[in-house]
Amino acid sequence: MSNNNPIGLFDSGIGGTSIWKEIHQLLPNENTVYLADSKNAPYGKRTKQEIIQLCFKNIDFLLSQNCKMIVVACNTATTNAIKEIRDKYKLPIIGIEPAIKTAANKTETQTIGILATKGTLNSELFNRQVESFTNIKIIEQVGHGLVELIEDGEIESQEMTKLLTSYLEPMIKANIDYLVLGCSHYPYLVPAIKKIIPESIKIIDSGEAVARQTKSILEKNNLLNTSSKNSTQMFYTNSDAEVLKKILGFEKNVFEKNF
Repeated sequence: MSNNNPIGLFDSGIGGTSIWKEIHQLLPNENTVYLADSKNAPYGKRTKQEIIQLCFKNIDFLLSQNCKMIVVACNTATTNAIKEIRDKYKLPIIGIEPAIKTAANKTETQTIGILATKGTLNSELFNRQVESFTNIKIIEQVGHGLVELIEDGEIESQEMTKLLTSYLEPMIKANIDYLVLGCSHYPYLVPAIKKIIPESIKIIDSGEAVARQTKSILEKNNLLNTSSKNSTQMFYTNSDAEVLKKILGFEKNVFEKNF
């Protein structure tokens, strides 16, 4: 495996670009290939076996691009399929999980909220994590419809505001002081969320931690890119590339591909 080979990332759509941005900021010399499986989004509505098979399909594509590492930039995919992925593929695999531990360790009201997909909240991995925090009240909320609106480019729509308000108001009333975003799509909603929740409630997502873990694993496996050439960032989607271009803020190296 060459150090100059790219890092591969995939998500059930464009949301995982929030993870890509953190990794690219920390590791600007690394080449990357990002895969947006928007045609099959959201994974949260799918069965565990469907999610596993979609992950295999995505990883096979990234391996065809000679990726040296895979970042599963999707909470639902990680919580439902990470074991099967690591059993099948013998290269470094990094997953992403809701940052419940961080919020639970910092909360002063002993009450935290988590906004995530149904697939994440119902997963065995997530529920094992929650069960370890017996002294903390965790308010779980499925973000019905949020991923679909983000995939449609409707982040600032009235429908988005209405949905977010209905999901967040019960958490505010319950006196949460930390809100955990349990889906890689949701960091794009932070500006909208901040208009609804009090300033005292802190928002936590996993992006920065995943970037640090990516760097650590690359270092451990002697896979950091040592080339002096400018890095290359490639993006593929099986849906409308315009939405992906808009969320990235640029058009270069963004392609539609049927997979």
